[in-house]
Amino acid sequence: MAYDDIFARLKVDHDRHRKLLAQIEQTTGASDERAALFAEFTFEAKGHAAAEEQALYSTVLRKPPLTACGRHSVAEHHEIEEALNDIAATDMSTGGWLTKFKSLSERYLHHIQEEEDEMFPKFAAELTEEDATFMREVFERRKAAEKDKAEVTPEKKEDSKE
Repeated sequence: MAYDDIFARLKVDHDRHRKLLAQIEQTTGASDERAALFAEFTFEAKGHAAAEEQALYSTVLRKPPLTACGRHSVAEHHEIEEALNDIAATDMSTGGWLTKFKSLSERYLHHIQEEEDEMFPKFAAELTEEDATFMREVFERRKAAEKDKAEVTPEKKEDSKE
């Protein structure tokens, strides 16, 4: 069934993101490894979120019973992107960087767990086979393009203290 296919595909990315977050947490200071892993996570997460919005959430938002769930997840994507940009603007050798990173990691892990445990099952109950096929095709096509144009964008949050 294509439903399982699209949601399994999204979970493959989520599992990769979990691994990258764990690897970043094991790094210290302004190391090349930390910088490379953070950049990789940023490209992966931003590319995934943009493709997920174009494939999954564009479909979900057209289904009245799912609109609120879709809006919630898209809003979380925006918050995560802002946090990534704020972390990128923070000196990697400071404790502030690690504090912000850990906060982002917790928020992101909560987000993907919520998608997998709550959102995806709700979505599967309302989507048609055509929806699922469309979503998989769009996701696969857009993921690479969105990851290629994703950037590490140092941008302080307005309420950021560093």
